[in-house]
Amino acid sequence: MRKFIGSAGLIFLLATAVAGAAPAASKSSSGTIVIVFRDGHRQTFNLSEIERVEFPAAARVAEEPATGGVQSPPRGHYVGRWECGDGNGGTFYIDLKEGGQAWRSIRDVTGRWEYVNGEAHVYWDDGVKDAIRKVGSHYEKSAYDAGKSFTDHPNNVTNARLTNPKPI
Repeated sequence: MRKFIGSAGLIFLLATAVAGAAPAASKSSSGTIVIVFRDGHRQTFNLSEIERVEFPAAARVAEEPATGGVQSPPRGHYVGRWECGDGNGGTFYIDLKEGGQAWRSIRDVTGRWEYVNGEAHVYWDDGVKDAIRKVGSHYEKSAYDAGKSFTDHPNNVTNARLTNPKPI
């Protein structure tokens, strides 16, 4: 497990699970731990196979995104309905679901999204991409044509606003 998981809750969960201080929720999950990664995928480990969990200081520095001191929002913050500018003065909606599904109101397009370095990266079925990013105290949506990557210069950058902070 090379990725850094920066959660005090995870450390507490590991400590109580290994020490046997907390009873298991059910027999089927007894003796296992589930790690949820930033991109949303999950991996289950058998506690009997884990000798120890280490969080090296060097890995923490390498894995944290360079946001200029602004803490990135957690993955779950992006789940919901976003009102975004279309680049032509209008607005449209992007729905991001917990399971990674996405929907865009422009041309009723579906897609998938993932959490990458504190941002929501959306891959639409028509080939275009959008990124929702925290910039200072607000959010922006960057649009990318088919064939472009998230590191390329975006086609347009507009404001984005979470209209429904609870899962849809």
